[in-house]
Amino acid sequence: MELNNDINLSGLSDSIRNNYGDQKSTRLLKNLDAKIEDYLIINHYGDTIIVDTSLTINKFHKINYLRNDNFELIPFSNTGHTYNNLSYNSTNSQLFPSFGSRAKHYSYMEIEDVNYYDMPTPFTELMYRSVFEQGQLLDALYSVNTNRQFNFTISRKGLRSLGNYQHFLTSTSNFKFSTNYNSKNKRYKLRTHYVSQKLFAEQNGGIRDEDILDFENGTDQFLDRSVFDPYFENADNELSGRRYYIDNSYNLSNQNDSIRTNSLVIGNTISYEKRYYKFNQSSANEYFGDSYNLSLIDDKSRLRSFLFKIGADYKTKKIGDFGVSLEYNNHKYNFGNLDSLNISGFSNSIKYDGMIFSGSYLKSSDKFKINANFSSSIADNVSGNSLGGSLDYNLNEDINIKGNISLSSHQPNYNFSLFKSNYISYNWENNFENIENREFNVEFKSNKYFNLRLDYLDIKNYAYFTKNNLNVVKPFQHLDNINIIKFRVSREFSINKFFFDNQIQYQKVSNGTGVINLPELIARNSIYFSSHLLDKAVFLQTGFSFSYFSKYYMNSYDPLLSEFYVQNSKKIGGFPLMDFFVNAKIQQTRLYFKLEHFNSSFTGYNFYSAPNYPYRDFSFRFGLVWNFFL
Repeated sequence: MELNNDINLSGLSDSIRNNYGDQKSTRLLKNLDAKIEDYLIINHYGDTIIVDTSLTINKFHKINYLRNDNFELIPFSNTGHTYNNLSYNSTNSQLFPSFGSRAKHYSYMEIEDVNYYDMPTPFTELMYRSVFEQGQLLDALYSVNTNRQFNFTISRKGLRSLGNYQHFLTSTSNFKFSTNYNSKNKRYKLRTHYVSQKLFAEQNGGIRDEDILDFENGTDQFLDRSVFDPYFENADNELSGRRYYIDNSYNLSNQNDSIRTNSLVIGNTISYEKRYYKFNQSSANEYFGDSYNLSLIDDKSRLRSFLFKIGADYKTKKIGDFGVSLEYNNHKYNFGNLDSLNISGFSNSIKYDGMIFSGSYLKSSDKFKINANFSSSIADNVSGNSLGGSLDYNLNEDINIKGNISLSSHQPNYNFSLFKSNYISYNWENNFENIENREFNVEFKSNKYFNLRLDYLDIKNYAYFTKNNLNVVKPFQHLDNINIIKFRVSREFSINKFFFDNQIQYQKVSNGTGVINLPELIARNSIYFSSHLLDKAVFLQTGFSFSYFSKYYMNSYDPLLSEFYVQNSKKIGGFPLMDFFVNAKIQQTRLYFKLEHFNSSFTGYNFYSAPNYPYRDFSFRFGLVWNFFL
């Protein structure tokens, strides 16, 4: 789904009727009583937004594989492969360790990524995007209410793309089935989902060091990227997973009592998930060093996780909402097909189980919203805690100010603690300290003036991968504090029918040189023409988009671990990325045409997504998003 998380329900116009008038819009619906405000999307946290079919510059930035704005990311040359980070974000919200191979998780749907729906009539969305050679990206969703209480939704995002470089094919599938039920008396609510995912990609190690000069000089012979001889052409990795999820709650108070101001809601959540990661190679390659097995490399890791949670929320109109919960987690992380190697000194599995106690407070009004939460592990073998709070204040109809503080302590992902492989150097077992994060940010939003965000992060015991003195990738931990400051400002303004959309971010790392490397400057600027045409039958946007990030020691990519690791030998960046685009909306269809990186041939070929992994050359991209309201 193409969602805009910044939508304000009270100010959103009827996007179906927009540009067509009230009389014509009803022809799009078989149910003439249905309004666009009735087509609801509910996220994991219960926040509700409306299906939005408008065409904006923000949606242009989201017409990609992730369906999200990738301002702080740079994709690899082939769609669906992976992304390199241009910034740092403390994304881990769980106290129990997360599964490793994080480079494969950009498009993996977590529990928080699944939305639920409530539709007055059947709703369909089709998203198509062209890729690089022999394939396509298609994201299809169908949602229907069998009655006013029960909705089911089925969706699948499928991708196949050959890519322009040898042995770099991607093939992914994200399947989701979800239900949303509300009883007639509005006391019982049920949300469930089943997710099955498979993210496959061929691996080639990037272009060889001896070919770098030919690539950067634009040697005619190598403008056909398939001519490059990569480090290997016999490997692939895959992340797959299945999850069953149930979340239900019951309101003990009588909802028909209009005098009642307090209510008590009890809830229960159950989640069971299996994740698998495997790296396959038909024969060992010196790229990864010596191996126990010179023929087939078949490394497998897996995580089975079970969650059972019970909780209660006491809601009051005057004081606010209070919530407490007790959560049981059980994790089993292990490896397959490696027992016969008899790797002495290393375990074959990690088992964690224990309880997490959590609490929350929420108070909101027309002017402000206060939110606070905490959680603490009471398990014997897993330590961790988190504390957070935020204040959201509407100064007036245009200006919103939000402040947030977050403190957390959690273990690194499982790849840092234990990893086993057929390659000798890729075997380790560690007992790292908890990573401690302290984060403060303040955000100012105004359509009239500008948007501004300031972040301060303090990180202790940061875990990372880098090469040791023997030139082998290994996990390390930086025990000192690392400080990061990020300052982002964005502003869109117009002159008649010409619009200027600008976003600039400055960031600085202290006490973490050689551990966390970030570009000091990230910028994206768009200038475009926007207007209705043909008696308002077409809404058009066309213009140029310019992206840039300053040179820095960009992280390298390890395809065996599917992790990025720190390198401090080659700076990458300083190259402009220019796109020309034409976007159009015809009824409920949005069309996107783009000449991507059209400047690649005349501003120099020194562009990379990671060391030895070139960024994309000039290409023509086409996409569309098509909604049906039946």
